[in-house]
Parts: sequence; C-alpha cells; structure tokens
Amino acid sequence: MGEWRMGFALLCLQALLILIPPQGAAGAGTVPAIIVFGDSTVDAGNNNRVDTVLKSNFRPYGRDFDGGKPTGRFCNGRLATDFISEALGLRPSVPAYLDPEYGIADFAAAVCFASAGTGYDNATSDVLSVIPLWKELEYFKEYQGRLRGHMGEDRAAATVAGALFIVSAGTNDFLENYYATPRRSAHAGVEEFADFLVGLAEGFVTEIYRLGARKVALTGLAPIGCLPLERSANLQAGGGACVERYNEAARGFNAKLRGMCERLRGALPELRLVYSHVYDVFLAIIQNPSLFGESPSLLTVLPIFPVFFAEGSCLRGPCPPFIGSNWCQFRTRVRAHPHKTTSLHPI
Repeated sequence: MGEWRMGFALLCLQALLILIPPQGAAGAGTVPAIIVFGDSTVDAGNNNRVDTVLKSNFRPYGRDFDGGKPTGRFCNGRLATDFISEALGLRPSVPAYLDPEYGIADFAAAVCFASAGTGYDNATSDVLSVIPLWKELEYFKEYQGRLRGHMGEDRAAATVAGALFIVSAGTNDFLENYYATPRRSAHAGVEEFADFLVGLAEGFVTEIYRLGARKVALTGLAPIGCLPLERSANLQAGGGACVERYNEAARGFNAKLRGMCERLRGALPELRLVYSHVYDVFLAIIQNPSLFGESPSLLTVLPIFPVFFAEGSCLRGPCPPFIGSNWCQFRTRVRAHPHKTTSLHPI
C-alpha cells in the first residue's frame, strides 16, 4: 500500500556509522544479523502466508529478482533491507520468517517479520487482515527460542545484542486507517493520533530492547501525500498535485518520532537508536527527478487513472498489457511502490 523506498537503504547505511563503532573502538565488530519489522517497505514475503488480498507473489513483482521469481516483495527486485544485509556481509536477501523454504540456519543471520499493510496501530492491520505489529513481536520471541536451540544461549544472546534492527512503519496508519476510516479520525485530531502512534512506537522499541536489541534504526515517513495513489485521488480537486495535509501530517509525526528517539536514547542504557529522516530525500527526488538521473514520474507521462490502475490492477494477477515491457524503468513506480534501484540512490 502507501509506502516508498527511495533512498531508504542509503539512509540506513548512514545510520550504521552511528550504530556500529569503527574498528578499534570499544565494542567494535561485525554485525552478526539483520532483523526487520514493519510494513510493505520491508516485507520480504510474509503476506504470502497470510489470508489477505494484499500480496505481491506474482509478476511483474520480482521480475528483476534472482531468477525473475516473485517473492512477495512489493518491488521488481530486492528491497533496501536486502541491499543492507549484503553490504554488512550477510545474506544477499533477507528471508521472510513465514517462508517455509527457509529455516533457523538462514534466519540466524537475517530475518524479516514485516507484513505489508500493517502499522503501529492494531486497527491498521485490521483493514486488510495482515499481521499486526504485536504479532511480529511474538514471532520474534519464537525466533529467539529457535535461535537458542540452534546456537546455544550465549551465542544467541550475543547475536541479538549485536544485530541491526530496522523498523519501518507508519504510512498505513495514516493512509489506510486514519484518513480512510472513521475508527480513529472520529475521535482524535491528526496531532493527537500522531502522539498515539509515537507512543506505540516507543513501546515497541522499549520491548525489543527488553528482549535484547541494542542497535535500532527507526524510519520516519516519506511525503505520503505525494504517492501516486494519493495524487490520483487528488486529480479533480488539486490537479493531481501532492496532498499537502497528508504531507503535513507526515512532517508532524516525524518531528515527534525524532524527539521520542532522543528521549529513549537517554533512558535506556547501551541503546543505539537512530531516527532515519527520509522525508527530505524523497521530496527532493519527487520535485527534481532529473537531478538524480531519474525518469519523470509516471504521473507526468501517462494519464493518471491508467497509472493508478497499473499496480492496483495487479492485486489479483498480472498487469494489463498497456503497461508495456519497460514500466519498471520508472523509479517512482505506479501507485505506491518504487523500483529497486531507488533503494540505493546516491544523495
């Protein structure tokens, strides 16, 4: 659903400079594992095993993945977290925890608990019947037990303590929950809802800290009002421009999330918590794509409703023929999910 990945991998790699001490420093060493929570920005295929319409286990998804196989990633190839894993000297791709093709020997170095369509708010996961964040946490606890059985108590604890945790969520809380249903918006203003979400995020980070996490990258929101999906809905009223009130909500949420991270770093000993500010990077690419070597957005080169239909129609099967063979060249891909190359875009 409404999530983007542009520049996400680079921002997380920049975060590693803070999370991981340089060689020779106290506590220096390699990262033994990458552990991922969140939504479709990082879901490696867990939704394949969930009774939901929100899946991507069919073409054109995965067309540039190894072997051209759709894996359940909402991308044509690898996700940002896959590139990060490889950059750390771990697996070239992070396996989904619910994928039966993988076992604890694979998950010991890289594991993804994320579910497309989820959010910090449990009500968000109810919209499309996906895995709520609390269930992702339960899977992580189960994983810890399996890890202890695989490598022993001490090594398992050291792996979790040294692992890089990436948490990417929040977009669906606004676009699929707050702005799409009255369940929350009827009882809370957008700022109050943002406070609620940040409180949930703080509780989540505190809980994984209690379970052994010490290096955590928490990702803020992109300009969610500029998603092709939202711009298409804004065609009649705003000529297809970005929905500014959505962007304003994202900026407000990000400021609160950043403040929470600063507070939590001071409250939890040994916690290396980094807030990844993706908003400005994404906006720069949207507003000046040519400066980044990008093709223009599909929204500027094709009629807006066919563009929306391009990925939206793929919820149940292959895309229609009008999309063409080169549709994946566009980095800001149709509807909401971008091309794999934007995950490693230089800034």
